Amino acid sequence: MSRPITLLIDADACPVKEECYRVAARYELEVRVVANSFMRVPVSETVKLIVVSDGFDAADDWIAGQADARSIVITADILLADRALKADARVLAPNGKAFTAASIGAQIATRAIMQDLRDTVVGGPASGPPPFSKADRSNFLQALDREAVAMSAR
Repeated sequence: MSRPITLLIDADACPVKEECYRVAARYELEVRVVANSFMRVPVSETVKLIVVSDGFDAADDWIAGQADARSIVITADILLADRALKADARVLAPNGKAFTAASIGAQIATRAIMQDLRDTVVGGPASGPPPFSKADRSNFLQALDREAVAMSAR
């Protein structure tokens, strides 16, 4: 039998941790909740909280170092997604969108353009991501379920 599938959750701002726990229990996945500070996680042999330093990208570095072909990484961070994809992991955003090798280059370029625009527009409106919706949560659950089924079949 192959090694269990592991969910690696970039947890500090992740709105779908509970959904991850439910899907992980259904498919007997290992879960690593990676954060810069303590947070509650289910009491389970398969769910572990990994508290890293509050250093810049400490959680990303830990996740990228653990990611491999038996991992599903949950993150909204495009640069972490790129690192995980290079390690052959599957990567999902909390809204259910998959990061793929085919799409990540364009996503990184868009991120850089948007950062340049934010840096040059002094006093302009600062907007964050759109509010997280029920549809995002549902899309995430469906996407994570699909990934778990596909990886379990290998």
